[in-house]
Amino acid sequence: MELLHVALASSSEERADGFYVGLLGLRKAEPKVLPAAIGRALFGIDREMTVINYTGAAAHFEVFICPGAPAGRVEHACIAVENLPEFLRRCESAQVETIRVPKGESLITFTKDADGNLFEVKEKRGA
Repeated sequence: MELLHVALASSSEERADGFYVGLLGLRKAEPKVLPAAIGRALFGIDREMTVINYTGAAAHFEVFICPGAPAGRVEHACIAVENLPEFLRRCESAQVETIRVPKGESLITFTKDADGNLFEVKEKRGA
């Protein structure tokens, strides 16, 4: 298993830039928009959200700009597993909740641990 990124929320792009660029010295990628349909299906937040990636040599934060107090939550860790279909079979056997949402030609996959913490799950590249 490999940790790919940690996703957090910020109340504004300016606050996020101040911390991740100003304090941590990370690079800021161009902001992207997460469609409301995907935000609703994954996080229970029924609106478009701006998402900004801040990266460095050993860190990757995916920051969701969430002014106010959204109804859902976006915080999650993204992991890569050797074999995604096998991991999903193990989740099903263990009765672990999984969420799969279409995005273009692919599926976004999330699972929750016993305490409700969210994990985005991808297959390792080249696996």
